[in-house]
Amino acid sequence: MKRICIAITATLVSVCPLLSAQSPSSTAASVDSESKSSLTLTLDQALAMSHAHSPRLKEAEAVVAAAKAGIKTARAYSNPNVEVFAGRQYARPIATPGVPGLLQHYAGSQVIEIPSERGARKRTAEHTSEASRWAAQGMLRSVDADTRHAFYEALHRREEIAHATENLQLVKDLHRRVTVEVNAGEKGRLELTRATAELARAQFAVSSAQLEYAQAIAHLRATIAAPAGVELNPQGDVEPRMSLPHFSDLRAKVFQSHPALLQSSQEREAAEASLDRQKALRIPQPTAFAEFENQPDLRYWRAGVTVPLPIFDRRRGAIEEAKAIVTRTDAVLEQRQLEITAALERSYEQYQLADEQVGSLEAGPLHAAESAVQAAESAYRFGERGIVEVLDAQRVLQSVRGDLLDAQYARQSALVDLEELGAVAPSGVTP
Repeated sequence: MKRICIAITATLVSVCPLLSAQSPSSTAASVDSESKSSLTLTLDQALAMSHAHSPRLKEAEAVVAAAKAGIKTARAYSNPNVEVFAGRQYARPIATPGVPGLLQHYAGSQVIEIPSERGARKRTAEHTSEASRWAAQGMLRSVDADTRHAFYEALHRREEIAHATENLQLVKDLHRRVTVEVNAGEKGRLELTRATAELARAQFAVSSAQLEYAQAIAHLRATIAAPAGVELNPQGDVEPRMSLPHFSDLRAKVFQSHPALLQSSQEREAAEASLDRQKALRIPQPTAFAEFENQPDLRYWRAGVTVPLPIFDRRRGAIEEAKAIVTRTDAVLEQRQLEITAALERSYEQYQLADEQVGSLEAGPLHAAESAVQAAESAYRFGERGIVEVLDAQRVLQSVRGDLLDAQYARQSALVDLEELGAVAPSGVTP
């Protein structure tokens, strides 16, 4: 935890100057008559901002603090009771009345705890605290994964804008060329109609990509709790491909280190300790007491022990309830193992499939589509092909580029899921 806090603090130091250094006067952009500063955001800075501002992490920290306080509560001894009474004594009209005067009574009592009950109570609190610590670690992983997903989604949508804009520029050039040829009488009006329709389609694709990017930026802003007056400009690239170990090795690694499983294990230990405590409470806890009384004509003291008799309540209900909680924690641990195994299988297969798609698209279809566009454009210039062939080739190239981009970021998304599971170390983090 100390290393994590140090890393967060160091990254925040690098983020805060960027936020404070931006001023509306220096980076003014006229958008609806408002000036917004722009923040070039790296992945490390996004993670640092989410660590600093995430309500989920603050909630997890509060739960850990409460669990640590519970250990102090479990270790505390029972407080003694003190009684002080004072009053007056009056003589009654009988043969031997008491002496009138001041009455004083002092008493104290202390519960004597059973050592086995006290030990079980402390173990319960300690395991509960440890479980909350692992829950906080799991929450940190979840926040990091959400931040990484949002960050890479923004990069994905921005690259889609770049591809759509490039395609739009090519279609504009083609439309301009067709317009000149039609006006010169070299081509028919049908060619221009087709080019105009394709131009409208390319412009719509750019608008759609810009809308998707705006939504991705809004999601990223909400994830890292970025200031509303700052325009986010995420900068980065997908992580390089990696060769994954065998699935069984990854599963064994995840089962040893996943916070949810360690949390469930500690919760089961806490439930076992709670069961031991309920069994120990069947032993009566005596209460030692002593008192002193001062009367006008005499004074006395006495001491004794009070022992409750377990006749009617032998804690059968509490013990059965504790046993049921132990059974429930076993079931929760087993269910979490099944869920994590399923998530690991899904992410593992998604990464392998997306990696194969990236490799196959880069190896053949992309180059073939680019060559087809060049050949179609050359043939069109020499009058050997019509505009339909050029537009079809351009569509194929855009489709292949889109598939390649989707496959790259699908692989990145799967890698982020594997990092959240603990199967692989996050980029820049030593396992």
